[in-house]
Amino acid sequence: MNPFFQTIFNRHQQTDYVPSNAQIAQWVLRVIGLLYPEQAKQVFSSVEQVQEEAFLLERSLKEMMDTTVVCQDCNTGAIAANFFRHLPDLYDTLNTDIDAILQGDPAARTEFEVIKAYPGFYAIAFYRIAHFLLTQDVPLLPRILTEYAHSRTGIDIHPGAEIDEYFFIDHGSGLVIGETTKIGKHVKLYQGVTLGALSVDKSMAHIKRHPTVEDHVVIYSGATILGGETVIGHHSVIGGNVWLTRSVPPGSMVYHNPEITVVEGKFANY
Repeated sequence: MNPFFQTIFNRHQQTDYVPSNAQIAQWVLRVIGLLYPEQAKQVFSSVEQVQEEAFLLERSLKEMMDTTVVCQDCNTGAIAANFFRHLPDLYDTLNTDIDAILQGDPAARTEFEVIKAYPGFYAIAFYRIAHFLLTQDVPLLPRILTEYAHSRTGIDIHPGAEIDEYFFIDHGSGLVIGETTKIGKHVKLYQGVTLGALSVDKSMAHIKRHPTVEDHVVIYSGATILGGETVIGHHSVIGGNVWLTRSVPPGSMVYHNPEITVVEGKFANY
């Protein structure tokens, strides 16, 4: 027997069944659809139907964790029940995110539009569900969920990041929020923002590597903010394309000042 194929076969025998990433993501989409009919494939006609859907989703979460090999020591029933006990809190927090988008984006007309069409809300919803599961010490599933949202939106939020209420991602493509990032209330981030680490050395795995962003901060497109000791003080504005590796006090304005030359009329005859 070919030793290579024997190695592959042995690997298959040693790996338990895990639901596909799409199946795991579908569970989150059903949770979001339960909370927001704008994202649902069905509209419930009675309170009893809503309760039945919540029961089925709780059972599905337990089954997913039961079939995840790295979660064999988890109390999956208790975790699933706890998730749905905290669903009202999750709903309230997501509503603050919707409000932040609606109030912060002149192009947003209705809550329906935000829920149905905004990739920022989609990514935030996946993150908030994944983050809660991570706080319950659920392995693997949280990262699968945020990476699924990343693949759909271009917005990369690690489930370990701590993000408070009224969070607004505008456009969002290329945005990166690292594992130990802390973000306060009423923070607005544009596309291409990176909240990252100064080093990717493996020895730093268990220390804070990513920035802290305090309340009411706006960070414009392309800005890169690095380092676990970097704190962006509340009510600050960070301009586009800024590279920042040190803290700034509250109320700061930080901007990049490139030299741009405009020669008017030079190509008027072309």
